[in-house]
Amino acid sequence: MTIKTLDGRRFAEMVLKGAQHLANNAKAVDALNVFPVPDGDTGTNMNLSMTSGAKEVKNNPSDHIGKVGSALAKGLLMGARGNSGVILSQLFRGFAKAIETKKEINSIEFAAALEAGVVTAYKAVMKPVEGTILTVAKDAAKRAAAVAKKEPDIAIVMEEVVKEAKASLQRTPELLPVLKEVGVVDSGGQGLVYVYEGFLAELKGEAVDDLKTAAVSMQELINAEHHKSAQSHMHTEDIEFGYCTEFMVRFEEEKLRQHPFSEEAFRQDLSRFGDSLLVIADDELVKVHIHSEQPGEVLTYGQRYGSLLNIKIENMREQHANIVNEGHKSMQPAPAVKQKEQYGIVTISMGDGIRNLFKSIGAHAVIEGGQTMNPSTEDIVKAIESVNAETVFVLPNNKNIIMAAQQAASVVDNEVIVIPSKTVPQGMAAILAFNPTLSAEQNEKAMTAALSQVKTGQVTFAVRDTTIDGVTIEKDDYMGISDGKIVVSEKDKLSVTKQLINALIDEDSEIVTILYGEEATKEEVEAIVTYVEETYPDVEVEVHNGGQPLYPFIFSVE
Repeated sequence: MTIKTLDGRRFAEMVLKGAQHLANNAKAVDALNVFPVPDGDTGTNMNLSMTSGAKEVKNNPSDHIGKVGSALAKGLLMGARGNSGVILSQLFRGFAKAIETKKEINSIEFAAALEAGVVTAYKAVMKPVEGTILTVAKDAAKRAAAVAKKEPDIAIVMEEVVKEAKASLQRTPELLPVLKEVGVVDSGGQGLVYVYEGFLAELKGEAVDDLKTAAVSMQELINAEHHKSAQSHMHTEDIEFGYCTEFMVRFEEEKLRQHPFSEEAFRQDLSRFGDSLLVIADDELVKVHIHSEQPGEVLTYGQRYGSLLNIKIENMREQHANIVNEGHKSMQPAPAVKQKEQYGIVTISMGDGIRNLFKSIGAHAVIEGGQTMNPSTEDIVKAIESVNAETVFVLPNNKNIIMAAQQAASVVDNEVIVIPSKTVPQGMAAILAFNPTLSAEQNEKAMTAALSQVKTGQVTFAVRDTTIDGVTIEKDDYMGISDGKIVVSEKDKLSVTKQLINALIDEDSEIVTILYGEEATKEEVEAIVTYVEETYPDVEVEVHNGGQPLYPFIFSVE
């Protein structure tokens, strides 16, 4: 059947199927990240961004394709996470703008909208890099425009878009040397291909592969469980299991030999600790959500199979009581509107210790996020608004969050200045450079200058074998990363940490701050402190429990 026009209903189905196909393959996209660190999250970011767009489309059905496009753009804008998610949102923002007045479009208009999306996305990126999702989108749109001149069937045009997107994706290693060195194609480009494949499947009346989407649907399941719990508990004292407990277990071979893992048996065993139980597992991890009265026992049980990650325990009785109290308060006269402060600072971090450290040196709001969990544009917008200040400085502390922060800045009424901090140490240096007596422009200059006055070191583990920057890396090796460059990779954590310290400290170094994470032992911390003090006696050492996951040590050298 020839499809000569595209209306809102059919385009909505294309969006939903594109989102579904991307969700099914999010892990495959994650695996393409160049750095072998455990925070490769391009697929997750694109999936969460596209899911937000699809949800908005689903909630705003219309025959008018312009209205559906606007809904998609709105959902993507507020849900965008990471650089890849922001670029995806910009692609469809330009697409939506091109069709906003049209009830339906033909093949030429469809191709023109794809090209408009590319123009918008390129403008959104400060320094566009070829060999990325931008190139894939550009090549595909160019092909669409060429085909649409002679072909009225939108399904055939979309088929050519997918073919060219795939071909362009295979060319990305030739345009971006780091991709060629590691032997992968661009992860963002691959994510876009999955979206376009979903579009085509809808136009051809085909189903996308029904693969597991457990890793990306966990939060929806948790929300559903919380909703059911809220309906069943009318009084705080009725809550039988008072602690909402979430955590992940990364499997360890030695422990698995002693306790072989069975998802079914694991779920059955955990069920005796509480209710609202959700268990999702793959070959490397198991993620758990449970309402329990004894969360410590749950965590102890989980440790039989490996190491604990991303632990979150919330007292639901206290939450419920606060909600009830807020309900009573809402019946009281509204309090006077609080006057806005002149300045506010929003920063992003993972780990209770780092969050508390940021607050102690001047942050007004700290968003939970960073490696593995990039906050959305909407998360950042809410934090900016919560600060209640005339001018808000935002510190992303991660290169993959900077674009989302800039996008958030563009949709709020406040004056927002994004300081492009790429690491936690840079964020701390920037806050310490802030002076409330200076103008916003003077503070922006001082805080930005502070970024280059601190060196960042990170220790983490490799998630796959690879060679990068001339360093051969094996899966499960520990890696020392100096300002984004991998400088050492070995099996021994302490050896790697010491070599990283040697790479960071020079004759001008005066202070080394050590932020140790969840996976650093007391003995390891003491050994590192002793090493620095004995090897570099003129350097002052500060130690803080950062509590960050995945990175046993983060170093700041000034």
